[in-house]
Amino acid sequence: MTNFATARQKMVDGQVLTSDVTDHRILDAMLTLPREMFVPAEKQALAYLDLDLDVGGTGTVRRYLLKPMLTAKLLQAAGIQSTDTALIVGCATGYMAALAARLAGKVTATESDTALAAQARDVLSKLGFQENVSIEVAEAAAGWPASPAYDTIILNGATEIAPKALFEQLAEGGRLVGVWAANRPSRAMIVTHSRGDFGNRVLFDAAAPVLPGLERRPEFVF
Repeated sequence: MTNFATARQKMVDGQVLTSDVTDHRILDAMLTLPREMFVPAEKQALAYLDLDLDVGGTGTVRRYLLKPMLTAKLLQAAGIQSTDTALIVGCATGYMAALAARLAGKVTATESDTALAAQARDVLSKLGFQENVSIEVAEAAAGWPASPAYDTIILNGATEIAPKALFEQLAEGGRLVGVWAANRPSRAMIVTHSRGDFGNRVLFDAAAPVLPGLERRPEFVF
């Protein structure tokens, strides 16, 4: 039987701390949040390994928990504050949303697959996150327009396009972080909103599965 508490400690010590993640709030959240609860029962033994773990079930949906290291680095890059309103795009079963909820004042998370969204709501409810997390069914590119706008938006996966609708949902001073996979190598990037304009910069090389709805459209060849 897997000792999940030991597995969590090894994940943080071997994958997260060694990747220059120094925010103790993130480290504490990853040490205490039971990642195995966000994983199908038959894959729980894999919950703490250094891989993008498919949690889409037996159907055609392929949805992932991102590698623990990348999850932590994206959260740290987002610079979430306790007063922030955050949006998690493509939350799958809700692990990234739960971590963000340990850092932010309020979290909204979107998921395009209704069954996965229902799983996320169920797990988050069992863990006591009803107060500051809501799960909404929506396409990744659409986000979830809200008032006020979001201080932080995190893509729980990669994008091959510029998700302009998400940019427009950033508050003044807001940050969007995710993996850009339009070119190779793919890279984690941050987009900032300041004085009505958007800027971006590369954070680090990274790879992640592309979120459904954020794929590059196929080009027609005549």
